Amino acid sequence: MNAIVHKNLGEIIDYSNIPSHVAIIMDGNGRWARKINKERFFGHNRGINSVKESIDVSIELGIETLTLFAFSMENWKRPKSEINALMTLLSSSIENELKSIIENNIKLNVIGDLDLVPKKTRDKLLNAIIKTKNNDGLNLNLAVSYGAKQELVRAIKIISHKVKKNIISEENIDEETINEHLYTENSKNVDLLIRTGGEFRVSNFLLWQISYAELNFQKVLWPDFKKYHFLNAIIDYQNRTRRFGKIHA
Repeated sequence: MNAIVHKNLGEIIDYSNIPSHVAIIMDGNGRWARKINKERFFGHNRGINSVKESIDVSIELGIETLTLFAFSMENWKRPKSEINALMTLLSSSIENELKSIIENNIKLNVIGDLDLVPKKTRDKLLNAIIKTKNNDGLNLNLAVSYGAKQELVRAIKIISHKVKKNIISEENIDEETINEHLYTENSKNVDLLIRTGGEFRVSNFLLWQISYAELNFQKVLWPDFKKYHFLNAIIDYQNRTRRFGKIHA
């Protein structure tokens, strides 16, 4: 068995059973900041370190796709000052980390309604997508201005239009047709969904793609999420039996 031992855990990670696609709901930045009497943005800024660590662990383990929930459709309801600060942080982070992303052979993709994103931030994201499009290492999806219900409505509209234009036959519409019209068309469905922050809900995130995902909820707030917590989620995943509706032999 190909495996590594993480000394701090005293546990074995089985390289033959690594989830192909891991998605993370990065929750708890604001609460983390409040605990130390700081503004919410301080927590968002500190959370960047956890993003970097999660990317590093994903590369180390050979995970194919990592999807991070960065900004939801519902987040547009937040105070304008916080939205502006988040968009500025996203822009600066992409700009500052682009060289490292390219050097690490990471392919960046953004899923969500980018038409709603401020032009400066949108341009930075699109530039990074173009610069990394030929990379074939970790596939990194950033969910920005994303909502799963909105994604499904969008897919249905596109498919309906193609049916009207006789591009797609109604009789041939199946699960694969839906997959091909989602933002994540180039990614496999999610194997493991991690949520930090102690909440037990999926918050309109990848509802179609997580239909058979293993769910891992952790109390740790996102800025405190480290390699230790990620590996714990992997170990938890490897200790489960995935039946996909079948009876385990």
